[in-house]
Amino acid sequence: MNTRILQICLSLIFVFLGSWCLFFPGMVIEVTFRPELAVASEQARFIMGCFGAQAVLTGTIIWTARFTPTTFLVFGLVGSIPFFVFNFWFLFIEPVLNQWMLLDFAGNLGILMIGLCGWRLSRIAKEPNTGTE
Repeated sequence: MNTRILQICLSLIFVFLGSWCLFFPGMVIEVTFRPELAVASEQARFIMGCFGAQAVLTGTIIWTARFTPTTFLVFGLVGSIPFFVFNFWFLFIEPVLNQWMLLDFAGNLGILMIGLCGWRLSRIAKEPNTGTE
């Protein structure tokens, strides 16, 4: 596994889930919100589509950018931990979402793991050769 493959995998998480929100916002609302809150109004579909478009943009940037060890680490942490809190809060504390939001949790876990693995691999790749051949 190399860092480029990890970066593409990270990108695909955003492109896949973002495309779902962008192209099928009503379905996302109906599937992920609790039944009494799953109203796919024009406004809700618009906001979900905007969220999806931003995720697709982020995925495209991730695909085309050059990540450093710091980029992997920061993206892994900042791109997942706040969303873990969001998912936990709106699934268990203030129940707005249903169990299908565990798909988002899985995506966030993937972001964290890829970020940490990418950070580690890219740091190893940057280390100078010790010349102990």
